[in-house]
Amino acid sequence: MSNLRKIVIDGEELELDASLTILQAAEFAGLEVPRFCYHERLSIAGNCRMCLVEVVGGPPKPTASCAMQIKDLRPGPNGEPPVVKTNSPMVKKAREGVMEFLLINHPLDCPICDQGGECDLQDQAMAYGVDFSRYREPKRAAEELNLGPLVKTAMTRCISCTRCVRFTTEVAGISQMGQTGRGEDAEITSYLNQTLDSNLQGNIIDLCPVGALTSKPYAYTARPWELTKTESVDVMDGLGSNIRVDTKGREVMRILPRNHDGVNEEWISDKSRFIWDGLRRQRLDMPYIREGGKLRRATWGEALRAAASAMKGRRVAGLVGDLAPVEAAFALKLLIEGQGGKVECRTDGARLPAGNRSAYVGTARIEDLDDAKRILLIGTDPRLEAPVLNARIRKAWLLGASVGLVGAATDLTYEYEHLGAGRDSLSRLVANAEAESGGIVIVGQGALNEADGEAVLSQAMAYCAATGAKLLVLHTAASRVGALDVGAVTEGGLSAALDGAEVVYNLGADEIDIAPGPFVIYQGSHGDRGAHRADIILPGAAYTEENGLFVNTEGRPQLALRAGFPPGDAKENWAILRALSSELGATLPFDTLGQLRGKLVEAVPHLGRIDEVAENAWQPLELREPAKADFRPVIRDFYLTNPVARASVLMAELSSLAAARAAAPLAAE
Repeated sequence: MSNLRKIVIDGEELELDASLTILQAAEFAGLEVPRFCYHERLSIAGNCRMCLVEVVGGPPKPTASCAMQIKDLRPGPNGEPPVVKTNSPMVKKAREGVMEFLLINHPLDCPICDQGGECDLQDQAMAYGVDFSRYREPKRAAEELNLGPLVKTAMTRCISCTRCVRFTTEVAGISQMGQTGRGEDAEITSYLNQTLDSNLQGNIIDLCPVGALTSKPYAYTARPWELTKTESVDVMDGLGSNIRVDTKGREVMRILPRNHDGVNEEWISDKSRFIWDGLRRQRLDMPYIREGGKLRRATWGEALRAAASAMKGRRVAGLVGDLAPVEAAFALKLLIEGQGGKVECRTDGARLPAGNRSAYVGTARIEDLDDAKRILLIGTDPRLEAPVLNARIRKAWLLGASVGLVGAATDLTYEYEHLGAGRDSLSRLVANAEAESGGIVIVGQGALNEADGEAVLSQAMAYCAATGAKLLVLHTAASRVGALDVGAVTEGGLSAALDGAEVVYNLGADEIDIAPGPFVIYQGSHGDRGAHRADIILPGAAYTEENGLFVNTEGRPQLALRAGFPPGDAKENWAILRALSSELGATLPFDTLGQLRGKLVEAVPHLGRIDEVAENAWQPLELREPAKADFRPVIRDFYLTNPVARASVLMAELSSLAAARAAAPLAAE
């Protein structure tokens, strides 16, 4: 039996899935129905009544289109399709009435409200509001909530759409927000006035259709029409979330998510959203040369000549950091290998087999999680390593998927079967594996960065082969997959690359300590651990200050576009390497970023297919037995994982609050 039904909306007949709501059917017809509480990715609440429509032949009152499905509409007297009107006089009068009620208690805060210029209430008041109020009683007021240092509240403006409550409960997986009271006394509040304990809480700022929830760090700094908006890609984790960077002059003012159903839907983590104050602090804005144990300022000419003379005729090793774009990793590989040196991108010691994309990327797409029936997590805590991916796993769990975890037990915001903390548990799973459909295995870096990482990966691939599951390797470094794609690796890993090196060229690798001995040239954006160890510092651009290519954890190449310019004398990363190659007398074969990308795509063709996930041929590793030990978490402090985050005052505050929350004793209930 067909599940299609005919419906007539504003005179246009459509044949649609009967489970769709009238509001969704209207969108298929190209009609815009106003709404405040309805959101495509949240459950239906039917609170605001702004989406009222007229159902001809139905009840003599308007119907909430977000809550009425097509299959529930009554056909005409002779079996004609049901008729819906979205712009009749009844609908217009009903929406104007709803708007009048919404504005009864709403304060006249528009001139001082951060939502001004991008406010749904403002936009819809223009269409359905009136220029006077019949209400003469005092307006209701509400106390502000303290939700923490990220979300600023003005609850007097709240229209009780409950989007924030539904998001925190359904997507973020916390139960600290809710609505209490009835009628005029109804208000959104938090349980025992707690601050929000989630890495995704900033998304309620985007969801709030009025100015009740706004960004606390961004408060009173800019208006939307003053900002230049640039589409880019987030590098705070390996997921490759699509973002929009808003700048005012040279300063990044805020970072917002962009919709991409295949990657991050329309969410980003709090670190991705609020990291921008770290882009202003601790910046390297001119070259430095260490003389007599102290760093002194230098010109580019001096610094490049000093770096070239240090590298000539000596054993050189190149290290690719976690935030480097593919172009810079490729240029570094050409430069260092041209000098007879070795390059390595697996700076955390991850045992990822180069050349086998099915082993270091996997065969699953992120969007495959939506249809998964069973998800197995190995040595990973996705709530810290990729919070948006964790929300997607939670969505799959809500749809009925079962989740199993091999690794340290932790709160993942959803129920899972804890299958053991160690590698022996994984071996038992592999031994007892049976074929099943709809499975996905997610392997984290905590399982791969120990000495037996390749053996663990071989076990995971054997489990996939036995069960028919797809494999997804979850990376924590945004640059890792792209650097592996271009072959910025050394046989034997990090220790083999550094073995016997007299000069280390450090391209933003701030998460490792380089032992005393080698001469270190550091190229990066922030004065972090790498710069402290350096003998020569070459200031580079941050991820918002140059055009770059990043490949996410599923192997999808994406473009990060330049939103501003590097401070002072800092330059784009690929350009620094090109200039240094000229000083070395081994000029790299490109003069522009376009030429560099041409060479890159020629060497690695799939990097030219932007936003496409290439199919990876399955090449299972030879099955080996790992050591008898527990998996260890790879991230100890979510908010301080890279030099940009460590330069951020806000991230430091969030880190201390998280530590205090973890140390606080829990009362028995």
